[in-house]
Amino acid sequence: MARARKRHIQQKLFEADGSHARPMFRKDGKRDRRKGNSGRKPKGKRAGSPHKKRPELRANTPIHIVLRVVPAIGSLRRRFMYRAIREATISVAMRELHDRIDGCFRIVHISIQRTHIHLIVEADTKRALSRGMQSFQISAAKHLNREFSRDLRERRRGTVFPDRYHEELITTPKQARHTLSYVLNNWRKHGDDQGRTWKVDPFSTAPVFLGWEYFQDRDEFWDLPDTYEQLIVYFPKTWLLTKGWLKHGALAFEEVPSSSKKG
Repeated sequence: MARARKRHIQQKLFEADGSHARPMFRKDGKRDRRKGNSGRKPKGKRAGSPHKKRPELRANTPIHIVLRVVPAIGSLRRRFMYRAIREATISVAMRELHDRIDGCFRIVHISIQRTHIHLIVEADTKRALSRGMQSFQISAAKHLNREFSRDLRERRRGTVFPDRYHEELITTPKQARHTLSYVLNNWRKHGDDQGRTWKVDPFSTAPVFLGWEYFQDRDEFWDLPDTYEQLIVYFPKTWLLTKGWLKHGALAFEEVPSSSKKG
């Protein structure tokens, strides 16, 4: 008896309204995950930042950015992790050293916490911001994986930053001051200042920040240990981060930032 012939389902070329129908599978055989052909949705509180359109950006608008790392990496507040992120800041600074036709990108401040990184950046255009952040994430992921694998038989490979970075535009002097306090004193919010002799967070650019109220009427600045290697960042150029934020007062060492930075 002859074997029954396998029937193939003919995919629709057009929908009822005459528009082109979207195939359920791509040419490589994998399911098309675009809108309308979605599979199972990610779950959990941090299943991924929504892919919303990034807001428009002006060159005089600083940006506060938060990057989270995968749990497998462990705490970032370790010396070899600090070294890895410092290497990433050097790589980005070297790439952005000269003015570019498509705009400049500058990391102005950075704060390394256990599970995430805070950055305050300046970018001339939205494209420059996207390019600069991509450069930082690629370089940081490479160096973090290398440092993480230093005592392992095999080098770790794979994702370091699981989500899109979260960004918040800084538009007022008050918000600029709150953001500076939030980023540079973030270790106090998480209790990592307990038992430390340092007045500021050594895992951030706070040691080289000149806006502490303690130094406003003094000519001298503290001497950092010879063994301390600073994170490599640019001086700010926007008015909000150079002069505007000072309208609301210099920062105090003891400030414990809240979660609200609006202003």
